[in-house]
Amino acid sequence: MGRSRRRKGRPVHGWLVLDKPAGITSAKAAGAAKRLLDAAKVGHGGTLDPMATGVLPLAFGEATKTAAYVMDGSKAYTFTVAWGEARSTEDAEGDVTAASPVRPKEGAIRGAIPAFIGDIRQVPPAFSAIKVGGRRAYELARADETPELRPRSVHIERLELVRMVDRDHAEFEVSCGKGTYIRSLARDLAQSLGTVGHLSGLRRTRAGPFSEKDAISLDKLEALGHIAAAEAELRPVEDALDDIPALVLTEDEARRLRRGQPVSALQVARRTPLSEIDQGAVVCAMAEGKPVALATFAGGEIRPFRVLNL
Repeated sequence: MGRSRRRKGRPVHGWLVLDKPAGITSAKAAGAAKRLLDAAKVGHGGTLDPMATGVLPLAFGEATKTAAYVMDGSKAYTFTVAWGEARSTEDAEGDVTAASPVRPKEGAIRGAIPAFIGDIRQVPPAFSAIKVGGRRAYELARADETPELRPRSVHIERLELVRMVDRDHAEFEVSCGKGTYIRSLARDLAQSLGTVGHLSGLRRTRAGPFSEKDAISLDKLEALGHIAAAEAELRPVEDALDDIPALVLTEDEARRLRRGQPVSALQVARRTPLSEIDQGAVVCAMAEGKPVALATFAGGEIRPFRVLNL
């Protein structure tokens, strides 16, 4: 008797903005949502550490082809720094590696913040997924090896002190670009104030076009009780492409793009002005209200490079 094939789930397409709870990995949260929607395929637009909560955009089906645009987008967080203890992981889950009696005052903190706004250099945490000599940094750190991590340039758009929680803790808000480690920011801020510190709380409030007001918790998703209600929480695939120009095509033009063939930009320009779209720019080709393909505008043509089968 042959083995039965494992059921892969239904073809579900779109974005689910999940409010990830603390204590589970992003992969586990994505897996739970996939099960609740009985979906065949899911990915996410930017990992959150297990201790972190907040916006975890989940891409289902064809939305996975647009995930890079969410991952590359800016993000916003609220976070808490605990002063006086450095940790091996630079967050509350690590072992204490150093201590200091210094507790910075509010005025000193506000005075230190401007140095962390704009393009800054940042050394990633030892416990991170960055590859060092072909191995993940966290693998080396767990083996008691010290990974040699080089400073990287990251962009901090906004950093504000929200409140002094108590003598040992301060809460902040930050808006930042791709690749920014909030654990490293907490560490470096503490060091600039003559002490040590670590990240004791983290919540992502925005990832690309998705914010916490759009998010639903796993508990609420499960409480909906049936797949149709859960699927109603999905947002369209094109919501990840807010910053990309949209071009409206005819059905005949859409068929050409779906076959991987270019379309004359002159024909499209008769319906949609292209004067503000630069040569080489990425566009989202639309037909009958649905995205057809991600394409480039170059050489007088609209050339598809990623077809969306919706």
